[in-house]
Amino acid sequence: MQQPEIERVAVLGAGSMGHGIAEVAAIAGYTVSLRDIEAEFVEDGLDNIEWSLGKLAEKGQISESAEDVFERVSGYTDLETAVEDADLVVEAVPEKMEIKKDTLSEVDEYAPARAIIASNTSGLSITEMATATDRPERVVGTHYFNPPVRMDLVEVVHGEQTSDETIESVHEYVTSVGKTGIDVKKDVHGFVVNNVLVPFMGEAAWMLEEGDCTIEEADAGLVYDRGYPMGPFELNDYGGIDIANDFLENSAHGVPPSIAEHVENETLGRKSGEGYYQYEDGNGPTYEPGDRDGFDTLRVEARMVNEAARLVGDGVATPEDIDLGVRLGGRFPLGTCRVGDKIGLDVVLKKLEELHEATGATRYEPADYLVERVEAGETGEDAGKGFYDYTGAWPYQFLNVDLGDRGVLSIEFDRTERLNAFSEEMFAEVDRALSDADTDEISCVVFSGAGDRAFSAGADITGFTANAPTEIMDVEESIERVYSFERPTVAAIDGFCLGGGFELMLACDIRLATERSTFGSPEIDLGLIPGGGGTQRLTQLVGKPRAKELIFRGNHFSAERAADWGIINRDVPVDEFDNTVSEFVDDIASGPKTALKVAKQVINEGQDASLDAGLKMESQGFGLLTTTDDMLEGVQAFREDREPEFED
Repeated sequence: MQQPEIERVAVLGAGSMGHGIAEVAAIAGYTVSLRDIEAEFVEDGLDNIEWSLGKLAEKGQISESAEDVFERVSGYTDLETAVEDADLVVEAVPEKMEIKKDTLSEVDEYAPARAIIASNTSGLSITEMATATDRPERVVGTHYFNPPVRMDLVEVVHGEQTSDETIESVHEYVTSVGKTGIDVKKDVHGFVVNNVLVPFMGEAAWMLEEGDCTIEEADAGLVYDRGYPMGPFELNDYGGIDIANDFLENSAHGVPPSIAEHVENETLGRKSGEGYYQYEDGNGPTYEPGDRDGFDTLRVEARMVNEAARLVGDGVATPEDIDLGVRLGGRFPLGTCRVGDKIGLDVVLKKLEELHEATGATRYEPADYLVERVEAGETGEDAGKGFYDYTGAWPYQFLNVDLGDRGVLSIEFDRTERLNAFSEEMFAEVDRALSDADTDEISCVVFSGAGDRAFSAGADITGFTANAPTEIMDVEESIERVYSFERPTVAAIDGFCLGGGFELMLACDIRLATERSTFGSPEIDLGLIPGGGGTQRLTQLVGKPRAKELIFRGNHFSAERAADWGIINRDVPVDEFDNTVSEFVDDIASGPKTALKVAKQVINEGQDASLDAGLKMESQGFGLLTTTDDMLEGVQAFREDREPEFED
């Protein structure tokens, strides 16, 4: 079977998901047909796309004009016309199996034989849908998350007969529209993210029913102790309590009474004005940091880890895809498999066994994979193995680390779902990447941010609220390791560079930025001051008056001002940025490693010493370097009018 090439996309259903999926395709350059059963639905969908594109254009988040992108989208009520030339058809019709099967049957009749048929279902069986067609090998799940324009994740779901070529083609398409696909290898109810996410909400609801917590205690405990962006009841309200109810009704574990009661009363959360919290007559969530005391966060996280273990053991998804999915789809601070490895899988198993023995509830029955890992002694990070193997290359979650041929160590911050904001774990990964590095093999280090919006938008403050002061000091040590690393460090900045990202940048030796980049130390607005040496290094660069202005006011400022004030080395147009970074890196990578090490050390240590002491350090460094082979090679190359070849 030949792998299909996708050029034209048809989206069926012009509601919030459908018009979002269509907009994403149009932004990526595809010709798009948007179809719904009524002309007014189609017009509403097109109006929403046009409005959204205008907002994206205002913010500079699309590379074309809104008008040019919108011209690629056409609206239809006739299904045959909408799909007759399509290479990919994505259905986003109501989440009812019979409606979806009827739709796919019609698509099968009218779409070209080459066309892939994808369902945006959040959990219905792809295999069953495919029975409505004569091309089950070309039927696949593509579960986008709401809203599709903002959310990065797409679950790519295999039906039992979906071909490898179809899966490969859809993954390529998902990447081409700027989304991240995770591979759901088996067609299980709820796929990956919902199977891990719903226990987060459901277990807290069971604890509420049993009198083990209040709504506020659960939300505060998981937000302020464990760093989740929302508490379970807050998240239930945000997504719609009926959504969790529908999932749980189709699971083996039952629906907590409070969820069923809210559905019966039609108090479904934000969208109805009332749920676990009041939105019309109140201000929404009412929990505070002090409410967290005594809440059993392990009970909730053990359930989530167990479901992740079940997915891995059943061959549904890899730990890497599960963790990426819950980070991008649930905005979790750390992947659930990594959470399990950090807690200890033996601790998780013991908790589940205690709960299962006490209640007999099937939701606590330990997954075979979890039991097998514990019995094998593979209990997590401290043991060297768990979901991940920690004995070899470290399993980074937030960094892309690569050592190039010329000894250039590239460290890319990859937490795009939070604009590369630093969590404690992410700082620890930076520290590990540098501490594990063999400096003999490295010429320089280049830090950058994934995506095109941020180097790093700061520190993820909520995640630090549970830390003791000694743990926060570990973050300071991570930035200090950047500052004192033996090789030159380069910060390549495109987009937001704020807070913790700004402080890490200040610790680098060379700082290069695009003209569109934005800088700032906004900690004062949170009742904090810059950490990681931010107050001191900024003062050394710009002097006390300007440092106080930037820190006291907490305002953002432009790359132009950062360059004028000497905070960065260059601000360059976006289209010149990569070449500028390459020029700097090439010069450094071809230089003598020992001399660069000594130069960095003398400069850094000299600024903290008196002039006399600094001159002595400089003299000692100079004298040391005159004894090296690199110096002899440099002199010889100068005499022979050639480029030196330093060997260190």
